[in-house]
Amino acid sequence: MKLSKEIGIDLGTANILIYVKGEGIVVNEPSVVTINTETNKPIAVGEEARDMLGKTPGKFQAIRPLKDGVIADFQITEILLTHFINKLNLKGVFSRPTILICCPSNITSIEKSAIQDVALRCGAKRVYIEEEPKVAAVGAGLEISKPTGNMVIDIGGGTTDIAVLSLGDIVTSSSLKVAGDVMDEDIIKFVKDKYKLLIGDRTAEQIKMEIGIAIKGISEETFEVRGRDLVTGLPHTIQLNAKETQEALEECCMTILRSTKQVLEQTPPELSADIMNKGIVLTGGGALLHGLDRLLADELHVPVFVADNPLHCVVIGTGIMLDHIDKIRRR
Repeated sequence: MKLSKEIGIDLGTANILIYVKGEGIVVNEPSVVTINTETNKPIAVGEEARDMLGKTPGKFQAIRPLKDGVIADFQITEILLTHFINKLNLKGVFSRPTILICCPSNITSIEKSAIQDVALRCGAKRVYIEEEPKVAAVGAGLEISKPTGNMVIDIGGGTTDIAVLSLGDIVTSSSLKVAGDVMDEDIIKFVKDKYKLLIGDRTAEQIKMEIGIAIKGISEETFEVRGRDLVTGLPHTIQLNAKETQEALEECCMTILRSTKQVLEQTPPELSADIMNKGIVLTGGGALLHGLDRLLADELHVPVFVADNPLHCVVIGTGIMLDHIDKIRRR
């Protein structure tokens, strides 16, 4: 009888998702911790803490401990992980869990060991680290163990990971610090410059999700945006349309496109032929940006598909990889 649990963690800049073998996805919450700066004690974690972002009084601070897919604040990350691992009630006398954590493809070995240390301090027995685009490809249902080329673009909150995979590993890859968060910042800047209206991160994210588009003319929707007028200092409301979001997000989309072209240029020709046949798979929250798949397909002349469940590809991939944990151990 196995007493220790095996869990997979997608430690994302925007959200933390946890998969427990035999149970499925058990945690899907924002990667946010609110602390009392006077006592340094956590007040809220996850969903509850996200609701406080931009709304906290002086002594409370809502912190996102991961920046660009890596840990920017170790103490707060430890609070975040410990909170959710304890909540799962996995620990017993013999049952410290085995944890598989995902990280962006270009992080340093120092950053990798830092993630490992945090997980071990949270009570893990063993910690394995896998690269995010590989896990996302597995979660999207790609057969990466065969000698054929598969290409995945994983657009998360902090990073966009682009990778070509074959025989179970990454052949060529690139990791950009241009992803969901930068899209939100670009929307904030656009609204500020054009309408002299100041909006918060939550509002920008809502605009992106509701009416954000990557190609001109595919949507005429509008969205009511509330914020603070920079001229009068008073609350103000404007109507933003989808065409304007395309203008705001254009630079971001082009950066992702340019990097994808570079990865394709570095790919061996045999694998390029496979990618022409199979296409490119988009995963992560950014894959949901309306029209992004079409923009990439038109510019790259390669079919582009959005994965069935782009938000959960990475964490589902950790679950599949936990079934083959022996292979990871041998590596």
